[in-house]
Amino acid sequence: MAFVDELLNKAKAANKTIVLCEGEDKRVVEAASKIVKDGIAKIILLGKKDECEKLVPGVDLSGVKIVDPTSDPNADKYAELLYKAREGKINKKTGAPEYADVAAAKAAIFKDYTMYGALILKAGDADGFVSGACHSTANTLRPGLQVIKTAPGFKTVSSCFIMVAPEGGNKYVPEGVAVFGDCAINIEPTAEELSDIAIASADTAKKIAGIEPRVAMLSFSTKGSGNDAKGLNTVGKVQEATALAKEKAPELALDGEFQFDAAVAPEVGELKAPGSKVAGHANTFIFPNINAGNIGYKICQRMGGWMAIGPVCQGFAKPLNDLSRGCNVDDIVATVAVTALQA
Repeated sequence: MAFVDELLNKAKAANKTIVLCEGEDKRVVEAASKIVKDGIAKIILLGKKDECEKLVPGVDLSGVKIVDPTSDPNADKYAELLYKAREGKINKKTGAPEYADVAAAKAAIFKDYTMYGALILKAGDADGFVSGACHSTANTLRPGLQVIKTAPGFKTVSSCFIMVAPEGGNKYVPEGVAVFGDCAINIEPTAEELSDIAIASADTAKKIAGIEPRVAMLSFSTKGSGNDAKGLNTVGKVQEATALAKEKAPELALDGEFQFDAAVAPEVGELKAPGSKVAGHANTFIFPNINAGNIGYKICQRMGGWMAIGPVCQGFAKPLNDLSRGCNVDDIVATVAVTALQA
């Protein structure tokens, strides 16, 4: 697809260094070779060189920097970083400090390459981090939350998918690209969290998707047409989130609450929300919870033929992204390109 080619070309121009934490996974090793060969990014691959090569016989890893944490001269530096980042934190199961000293932190990172990769990023020895091919989302995000932490002004780590229209395009999304958030991390975000997700997704839309964001805060209601105030009050939550996002980012083209058709179809937007600059023209869609978001992007992907790139993580102080455990080599390459552009 033209969008993916453009994404890869932008990543090449950025010339960033990305750490891949899972040298024990065949797909990651293949992707590392391809990324370096194609000049998409510089790669630090965590693992043992001989074991990586055994996974993919004949693979060319000559341009890949392979780091075995157990023999890495930087291990002491990274252990010190972890100890300082978690000093005073108590293990809830044992009641003892998470790490008694730097030596304990060092022993821990030799067993957790995902944390090791996060520490490489924290130290500034890489520009971004990608993991998750053979680890859960929780295992991937935990090191980010513990040592990378959130960016200034953000309290919420979230995700979005960059949705690429199938060949022939889509009359409602003339750019051919849309952003859906949050479809993977926050299960039932508060109004405050939804406002953060909206602002972060708009930033991803502009910097990564290459579109000028027009953000729709989605609901089953448009401008008060529906009301569940006596129940879950989801409409009220989206209305509050819309107000908060406008207050935080007044320059942003953002409006709601909208039903999806009012957000994307001009004829419906004009009817249901006359005067709105976003209604009927949205390209960045913020779902009220993970149920709606996850279902929505998968319907778009499977029944509409759209390509879903992501989840793209948002809100971290440095670029850190999670792969699906069902990913293929091309998915890893695309995620590395996105991570490079976030740096």
